[in-house]
Amino acid sequence: MASILRQIVASPRQKHPEAGLDLCYVTDNIIATSGPSSTFPQRAYRNPTDALVKFLDYKHGTDWAIWEFRAEGTGYPDSEVYGRIRHYPWPDHHPPPFALIPNIMASMRDWLKGPSSIVGRVVVVHCKAGKGRSGTAACSYLISEEGWVVEDALLRFTTRRMRSGFGAGVSIPSQLRWVRYVDTWTKHRKLYLEGQVEVVEVYVWGLRDGVKVAVEGYIDEGRTIKNFHTFHRHERTVMETDEINSTRTPAPNHEDSLPLPDTKAQAERVQRQDSSNNMEAGAEAAIFRPSHPIILPTNDVNIDFERRNKAAYGWTMVTSVAHVWFNAFFEGRGPEQNGIADPDGRFEIAWENMDGIKGSARKGTKAFDRLAVIWRAVGDGEKGGIELPQIITEPKAGELVPETGVADWRTTGNSNLAAIGKDLGLRTESPVSMGVSKASSLRSSGGSPLGKEEDHLVGVKTHGADGEDFVELHAQGPPRGGERSNMVVSQPDLGLPKVASPEPTADIADAGGISDGGMASISGRMKSKTDDRRNTAMEEGLGVDE
Repeated sequence: MASILRQIVASPRQKHPEAGLDLCYVTDNIIATSGPSSTFPQRAYRNPTDALVKFLDYKHGTDWAIWEFRAEGTGYPDSEVYGRIRHYPWPDHHPPPFALIPNIMASMRDWLKGPSSIVGRVVVVHCKAGKGRSGTAACSYLISEEGWVVEDALLRFTTRRMRSGFGAGVSIPSQLRWVRYVDTWTKHRKLYLEGQVEVVEVYVWGLRDGVKVAVEGYIDEGRTIKNFHTFHRHERTVMETDEINSTRTPAPNHEDSLPLPDTKAQAERVQRQDSSNNMEAGAEAAIFRPSHPIILPTNDVNIDFERRNKAAYGWTMVTSVAHVWFNAFFEGRGPEQNGIADPDGRFEIAWENMDGIKGSARKGTKAFDRLAVIWRAVGDGEKGGIELPQIITEPKAGELVPETGVADWRTTGNSNLAAIGKDLGLRTESPVSMGVSKASSLRSSGGSPLGKEEDHLVGVKTHGADGEDFVELHAQGPPRGGERSNMVVSQPDLGLPKVASPEPTADIADAGGISDGGMASISGRMKSKTDDRRNTAMEEGLGVDE
């Protein structure tokens, strides 16, 4: 039954034929896998940690190490993977804080190609599903350390990880934007300056009723997304559509150029304060100006949108959810200008290109047409600025490469619910939020039910080290402790030393399955047909991530 659950959850991904595990070889020395787990119920439908370790020991001896990116917690202690693990966590469905990239790349490079490296080593990357965050890191390594072009790296990850016809491996627009940032960083001496950014104004064209606009950024070394400001009604001014269309247009070579007023004074001449909600949906062009400076501690900026309509009995209905990340250093052409980024700038995007709900393309009803964010770099001691930009370079071979703090491995699924758990549907109404933008409520503090994992990824698969395309699970399932001879090896034995794996704890079932008692409540609800199994898994919260 456990193997059936793993098939349902990992249906987008093909299983590895030797162990029935959800993993693939992106290249000969990069393995992408979904996050293993050592606790129930997750190990019933995820890769059991001990089964993954047994497989890696069998195939690669001591020449493997894990890079994990889960801000929500790994799901297993470091000791269960012999301590051969590097921690660079950030929240699910989002791009990494760019300041993490140089250290991630350097640590992977040193393991595979450094002075003390051994031929045949492999890097194992994982997040939750081994797709979005893992794919971002894997593609970034191929681009920055192996000289791959962006398109080839993304295509390789897709062909190795995804089933045919089920979309791209790295599909979230902001994560794709970060991969291209890495390409720019690589082409310009791998120099990055981390500084503080002020969000000066937010222009929104075609703003619908009931939309909340918020500015977010990273804190805690990137493990947490913080809401730095939510715009209130008094911070919004609305301009007549025909008047704003008569203002100047930005530089013609900008791919998402939008018409903006020449100055704040000009904008104020055509603006009117909106004191009612009588505007027809989609007829507004609004400017959001904060009443106090919004200073973010890093170059990474997230603009978050949520649209709500009032419902009865103290409830509101969330009908739209979307956000977008950008990095001011790269948008300001810092790499191209020897690290001297533009002191201010504008980031622009259309609604269709925004990130959707939990990493999907789904955003609900349209909340606006186009968006422009006006930002500026903050100097030392200026408008709340507290420090000068920090120069971040990739550590050289042999130098100490720092890690970030690790999230508690037991708190899987409990981190950043406000940032990653948003969805459409009913929410409770908050009196505090009545003046927020035109929305009737702030972001729900509860979000989706705690621990619920929705499976909205379809089509992911696994590959062997030589690129073999595997679809079916091995009939025997993953190898059990002491039963290595039962593993059917379809690839040549590498002849690597076999390393003893840690004994599973008493409260963890065998790597190949789960006790009948532990599965009783689930098996009673499982139906015989594949579609019914998938529906049941969704009801039980068995899902994957980006």
